[in-house]
Amino acid sequence: MQQHSDSETLFLYSTTVSDIGTVRSNNQDSSFAGEHLVAICDGMGGHAGGDTASTIAIRSLAHIEQDDVHGDVQAISGMMETSVMAAHDAIVGKAKRERKLAGMGTTVTAVALVRGYWILAHIGDSRAYLLRDGKLSRMTTDHSYVQHLIDTGRITEAEARNHPQRNVVMRVLGDFDIDPRPDIGVFAAHPTDRWMLCSDGLCGVLEDSTIEKTLSSVSDQEECAQQLVAMALKAGSTDNVTAVIADATLALDADAFDLPHQTPLIGGAAGASLEAIADIVNEPVASAPNLRQTISSPAQRAAALAQEPDDEAESPRVAQPSAMRAQNIAKADTDTGEIPVVHKEDGRISADPNDPEVAKAIANEHAQQTQDRRSHKLHTRIRMIIGAILALIILVAGAFGAYQWSQSKYYLGRGDGVVSIYQGVNTNLFGFALSHKVENTNIALSELPQAWLDQINEGISVDGLSDARDHVTLIKREIGDLKTDKTDNGSGSGTQSSSTSSSSGGSSPSSSSPKATASSKGGK
Repeated sequence: MQQHSDSETLFLYSTTVSDIGTVRSNNQDSSFAGEHLVAICDGMGGHAGGDTASTIAIRSLAHIEQDDVHGDVQAISGMMETSVMAAHDAIVGKAKRERKLAGMGTTVTAVALVRGYWILAHIGDSRAYLLRDGKLSRMTTDHSYVQHLIDTGRITEAEARNHPQRNVVMRVLGDFDIDPRPDIGVFAAHPTDRWMLCSDGLCGVLEDSTIEKTLSSVSDQEECAQQLVAMALKAGSTDNVTAVIADATLALDADAFDLPHQTPLIGGAAGASLEAIADIVNEPVASAPNLRQTISSPAQRAAALAQEPDDEAESPRVAQPSAMRAQNIAKADTDTGEIPVVHKEDGRISADPNDPEVAKAIANEHAQQTQDRRSHKLHTRIRMIIGAILALIILVAGAFGAYQWSQSKYYLGRGDGVVSIYQGVNTNLFGFALSHKVENTNIALSELPQAWLDQINEGISVDGLSDARDHVTLIKREIGDLKTDKTDNGSGSGTQSSSTSSSSGGSSPSSSSPKATASSKGGK
């Protein structure tokens, strides 16, 4: 096919809408809608991983937005494949550095308009649809398990929608042992071509016929994206839902007038990285519009009115590239890098920091942020002081309680050569003894048998002072008994000798009785 001549230049208008949905706790989809590039990335890997993976992929592709202006089809085609592979390497590297991100990954479906041709890069189960002359064509093949079952004739398209493994992808970027090379396609672009890129939160619940009818009948891009996302949620989608709409328009003589310009829109998780993406494309980028809630009842309208201030706070924002941020700071010293979008009275939208109304909005926001920071610091200091005081009170109370408990105990231990009574427990805490001597006894350590001496060395614990004194009395009594036994044993030996001597001349019945001998052996 022949390319369009330079006098018949195709240019791209695009928009995106992304919504967290009704079930998920965070949005793991990311999208990009520019003048030369559109992309959708559906992240996976849990709360901390999917949004990171999809953001990395968008950042890796974003440079195509400016690089394709002077490129050729073959070069940009290779560049898109390389960018997808680079995103894979970056995701794997980050997952290895941060263990909590292990297992994260993302799909990638991206389309670039280069010199009259569409270049399509695709991996995963997000989809790209092309509406041409009123007919819808699916331009991507899902890299999923259910698609494999469809291709092999095991299930039908209708059965795939409710298959229990419909979310299992066979090829994807990320921390998996899977081929990360994307499918690359090149197609001649036609004027009035309309692309719709979406995550499976949309195409997984809407029929192709519904998508075709909406794309054909709703000419306004944002309204079309809004309706598709809203219909997917109404149809019961439990996933994040993201749609990107891109239209090719023909300028018959590009040199005769300035081509329309749009600020690239960033949707979903990547919307938290506006400044980084603005630096990559080297031009301002804006956050994508939020999904407008469908109001169908008086109660819903009342709720919408009550939430109006919050909706204004979430209005689209524009981030300038670093060169412009530095220039604006030098001019006004009020630019935060995130420029608020101001809706002027004449209907225009402005994000120029030199516009008086924008400058006023920046100043108000800066003042509010300063007040919030001061309030946050004050509250943090108060919490830290209260926490330190409470910790000190608990520590002192614990130490005092432990000491009081220790002083209710007594033990017998070694004194200066004698057994002594101590109040407390026989230990120390951080070098501080938890006992002190109450009184010495008159029991010399040298008098103690070895068994008693071993116990005294370890400390004999008792419940009170009276128990300690009773124990001293017991020790004295046993020492006295031991001394008496020694004396008795000495006199008993002499008596036994004389008895033996006096009976040596006669015969004793008991000594000769066998029965007496047997009883004695049994006693042993």
